[in-house]
Amino acid sequence: MDKIGFIGTGSMGSILIEALLSAKALSPSQMIITNRTIEKAEQLAKRLGGLAVAHSNADLAREASIIVLCVKPLEYSELLAQLAPALTEGHLFITITSPIKLEHLESKVPCAIARVVPSITNAAQSGVSLCEYGSRVSEEQRHYIRNLFAHISTPVEISEPFLRITSDIASCGPAFLSYILQQMIQDAVDETNISPEAATYLTSQMLIGVADLLREEKFTLPSLQQRVCVPGGITGEGLIPLQNKFPGIFREVFQRTRAKFSEDQELLDRYLNEQPQ
Repeated sequence: MDKIGFIGTGSMGSILIEALLSAKALSPSQMIITNRTIEKAEQLAKRLGGLAVAHSNADLAREASIIVLCVKPLEYSELLAQLAPALTEGHLFITITSPIKLEHLESKVPCAIARVVPSITNAAQSGVSLCEYGSRVSEEQRHYIRNLFAHISTPVEISEPFLRITSDIASCGPAFLSYILQQMIQDAVDETNISPEAATYLTSQMLIGVADLLREEKFTLPSLQQRVCVPGGITGEGLIPLQNKFPGIFREVFQRTRAKFSEDQELLDRYLNEQPQ
């Protein structure tokens, strides 16, 4: 069976590695990892039961036919130069970063390129992973990617025009939601002197319960709100300031993320084009 290599064992790289092992999507013998700081890869390998560690990116590419790139966008140029001597048409690259364009990567390497944008929710074998495929990806490779990430998520195929908005919802969304809930907790503490621990526990359990209702399809988001918010009731009164202040806030969120995304793409395009081939 083909080995799969992970380059980058930082926050998201380590989450993916641990989730795939925990879900038994991959066995330790199928996986090889490396990191710019080798000691970090070795520490992770030891903690997870002795994964193989490659001491260079080229060594990893010689052993693994599928390579998951979990590095920062501005590291790609150096990374591709290091991989070049070991790459063949038979390799499959899976990048998890969104600003880099698949066609740009295809112009730099001889192999198939795909993108899978993960979410922190994948650590609980939940949420979605966003899949985009380059022009060289075969149906067999698509099937492999879908099957692999189905162990830790619901794979959803996307196209480039919707890459940013889908990433905002599925991948950035947990941070946005976490911030909103933390504000609810803090305001509850400030207004009533409930303890932070109690407010946090109640909020967390509420969120878990809502997720269960949605997963079991007992309610949709609109029907859930309608059921809780009875006419003339306390919930409806509490919704008034939200209805007055909240509409449109995520439009601004998405405008800012799109602007930053475009800025990052332009910077990355310039950087990659300036690097020697």
